[in-house]
Amino acid sequence: MVADARTLNAWRRWGYRLLPGELFSYLLHMRPAEWPIMAGHTALGYVLAVGFGGVARGERLGQAVSGLVIWVVLLNGGTLAINSVFDRDEGDIGYLIAPPRLPRYLLAFSVALLAGGQLAALTLPPPFQIAYAICFALSILYSVPPFRFKAVAGVDWLINMWGFGTLTPFATWAATGRPLDLGHGLVLLAFCPLFAGLYPLTQLYQFDEDRRRGDRTLALIIGMQRGLDVALGCILLAFALLGWAAVVLRVSGVLLLLPPGRAFLYGFFGTVLTSSAVPVLPAT
Repeated sequence: MVADARTLNAWRRWGYRLLPGELFSYLLHMRPAEWPIMAGHTALGYVLAVGFGGVARGERLGQAVSGLVIWVVLLNGGTLAINSVFDRDEGDIGYLIAPPRLPRYLLAFSVALLAGGQLAALTLPPPFQIAYAICFALSILYSVPPFRFKAVAGVDWLINMWGFGTLTPFATWAATGRPLDLGHGLVLLAFCPLFAGLYPLTQLYQFDEDRRRGDRTLALIIGMQRGLDVALGCILLAFALLGWAAVVLRVSGVLLLLPPGRAFLYGFFGTVLTSSAVPVLPAT
C-alpha cells in the first residue's frame, strides 16, 4: 500500500468523494477493473448455448444476465476481496494498483458477497447452483488458512484451470437451462488446459509479493522457462480438444478456435505487456 492510494488518480479521488470513508475501498478490493474480461469469458457459455442467432433475438437473455452478474460481481468479486484479506499485499496486484488499506469489515463483506451469490443462484437451474457451490468452496480453499491452496504449487494451478477455465463459461450455459451435449462439453473442457497454460504467465509479475509471503506458487517452483514449456503444452492440448469438438459438432474448426484464441491473446498481452493489468485467475 502507498500513502496516496486514495488520491492516486482522478478515478480514485472521484470514487472516494462518491463513497466516502472506507466504502470505496470495499469496491476496489473487489477489483472491478477485471470485470469486463471476466464478463466476456463468462458470457461465452451463453453464446455457445443459444448461438449467435439466439443472442441477436435475446433468447434466454434474462437468465444469462442474472447468471453473469451473480458469477462476476458476487462470486468473483467476493473471491478477490477475501483474497485481499489474507494476502495483505503492499504492492501492486492484479487489476489493483496501489491497493488501499484493508477496510475493517472486508472479511465479513466478502463472505456476504459469496453467500449472497449462493442464495441468488437458487433462482437459476440446478447445474448453475452446483457450479457456484463448487467455486464457492474452491474460493475458500484457495485463499483462507489453514488451507490456502494458492500457496501450494500445483494445487493453485488445478483450482484455476477448472474454476476459471471451464466452470466460468459453463455458468452462463447452465443459467440458460440447456442440457450439455458432448460437443459443447468438449469446447468448455478445452478452456481448462487453455487457462492452465495462461496461469503461469499471470504469476510473472507477482514473484516478489509471492516470495515475500512465503507462497510456493507454481511459477516460483518450476521457474520461468519450464513454466513457458508447460504453458505451450497445455495450449496445444486445448486446441486438440477443440479439434475433437469440431468433429463431433460437424462445424469448421476455425469457428471453435476464435473464442479461445481471443482469450489467449487477451491473457498473454495483458500479462506480458502490462504489469499493471496482470490477470489474477481466481477460483471462480
